[in-house]
Amino acid sequence: MNPYHIFKVVPLSVLQILARFAAWVIVKLPNLSIRRTIRINMALIAPTLSDLQKKSLTQDIVYHQCLTSIESIKSWAMPPEWSINQIRDVHHQDILLEGLANPNGMLAIVPHLGTWEMMNAWLNQFGSPTIMYKPVDGKYANEFILQGRARLNATLVPTDGSGVKAVFKTLKQGGFSIVLPDHVPDPSGGVIVPFFGIETLTSTLASKLASKTKCALVGLSCIRREDGHGFDIYCYKLDDPALYDRDAKTAAHALNLAMQRMIEDKYSHYMWGYRRFKRIPNLGNPYNADKAALKAFIQAHYSTDFERTDNDVNDNAKLDNHK
Repeated sequence: MNPYHIFKVVPLSVLQILARFAAWVIVKLPNLSIRRTIRINMALIAPTLSDLQKKSLTQDIVYHQCLTSIESIKSWAMPPEWSINQIRDVHHQDILLEGLANPNGMLAIVPHLGTWEMMNAWLNQFGSPTIMYKPVDGKYANEFILQGRARLNATLVPTDGSGVKAVFKTLKQGGFSIVLPDHVPDPSGGVIVPFFGIETLTSTLASKLASKTKCALVGLSCIRREDGHGFDIYCYKLDDPALYDRDAKTAAHALNLAMQRMIEDKYSHYMWGYRRFKRIPNLGNPYNADKAALKAFIQAHYSTDFERTDNDVNDNAKLDNHK
């Protein structure tokens, strides 16, 4: 028996209590890998934050990431109807419906924002998407996730050339697919463009699919409600012409900007514990860099005396409202 099936019988409320306790422990241990990753990410994208702001934001990020992890596992363990019942409100659903009606198909842009796994069952009510799937480490974990997703209407395809062809075919037939475009790709599958102002390796898959098919692009996120009871889905219309540009860098940069706008109002719900900036020109991997090299890079990027520009002030204002 797969040990992960225990999550089917444990109530979500109990799992969330355990996740909050785990978050509390992580916050108390500053040397943990996740804490270091968050700290480096915040130093890269928002170096002008005060220590108090960094502490508050880090606590919220850890809190939401722990909850997202346990909620995702619970959604895989339960039938699709359970996940659908967790959705309370859908904001701007007309954008999604318009995208689904596009004869060139629709590509759902789903960054690592909120509990996106909870949204899968709800989204699968609208058709049978083709989704690329990369096996996770561990036999039991991989079997568990596959079983959870097999209950949906989705067709799972590998993350290779054959999978890309399958997604392309689906879009050409007017269907839809889902892409998490903010993962770190292999160098051959990406370009160097800014993400939150930091030049870093960025996937070109979604951009190339959009350019070739002219499919509709719709941003989606599934955000935990402030009262802790259920989730809200947010739909974003992504219609900047640059998203469809044939130049890979132009299109990928436009997509990064679109994702940034999605994330800005929900900073602490984004998975900042993910090593998104692993490949930065003239620095390499900041998560392995020594403190002196990282500091020198940040100083060179933002100016040596860290002068606060109007943009810096605006960024801090947004981060102050991260909850």
